Amino acid sequence: MASGSGDEEGTTEGVSWRLIGPVAGLSTKRCRLMYSSLGRDSDVCLFYVKGEFFAMDARCSHSGGPLCEGDIEEADGVLQVFCPWHEYDFDLRTGKSGTSLQQQVYEVKLEDGNVYVKHASRLSLEPFPAEPKS
Repeated sequence: MASGSGDEEGTTEGVSWRLIGPVAGLSTKRCRLMYSSLGRDSDVCLFYVKGEFFAMDARCSHSGGPLCEGDIEEADGVLQVFCPWHEYDFDLRTGKSGTSLQQQVYEVKLEDGNVYVKHASRLSLEPFPAEPKS
């Protein structure tokens, strides 16, 4: 399974489509954490709900809670993830909350059996190696 190094399509700098991996493998879990080459604050959650993929920042915009660990519910046709720390809700499509909070969402496309996410950094299903300290 491809690890989603991001270099497969588009450039490595600037916003471009990042290959995450095959649909068949990624559709087996409701949420996967995608690590960003820019560091923890830029990590992304890839959700698979009701046959669709969604991507948004992995850390809640309220206090940084791990959204991949949150409950996903549908209310009035709106799919939402709830932060496990303080129960803030975010629309998986728009990132809007029932509060004034907004979560960054990213475009997702399926092409040739693979999932791509439009993002400014390389994304991987495995953590990036730590930079050596000088």
